[in-house]
Amino acid sequence: MVSTRSHPGEQAAQDPIRLLAIRDTPLTVDEVFRAVGDDAAGGTALFVGTVRNHDGGTDVDSLGYSCHPSAEAELRRVAEKVAARHPVRALAAVHRVGDLAVGDLAVVVAVSCPHRAAAFEACRELIDDLKHEVPIWKHQKFSDGTEEWVGA
Repeated sequence: MVSTRSHPGEQAAQDPIRLLAIRDTPLTVDEVFRAVGDDAAGGTALFVGTVRNHDGGTDVDSLGYSCHPSAEAELRRVAEKVAARHPVRALAAVHRVGDLAVGDLAVVVAVSCPHRAAAFEACRELIDDLKHEVPIWKHQKFSDGTEEWVGA
């Protein structure tokens, strides 16, 4: 029997980054999920971040995201780092900027790998590193009239 580890599908893809964007138009889960489709992937992990109606015990009415001009380049750097650390077959990440309402999609990331455990690990690392390293800032407006800036 031939070892499955030697099969090309068990390895990371040569160019796994399929979609990276920071945009001011609505995001869709379908676009990101389709971008990471790969016949060699046995596991796909997807994370969807939405605008919630509260933060820190205060009701949120709306929020806006803005970013530094280097944000897309930093997003690529983060994606490349994740792809180098895991057997990624395909990776996609999109983040919204502009004014968003409660329930809107703020970020969608997905990773496909030969196996589920690697897909979960890579997806979690991708969203965590995106939130910590990509210069995107959130301006929350609360129902009590206060505001707060949160960011990378």
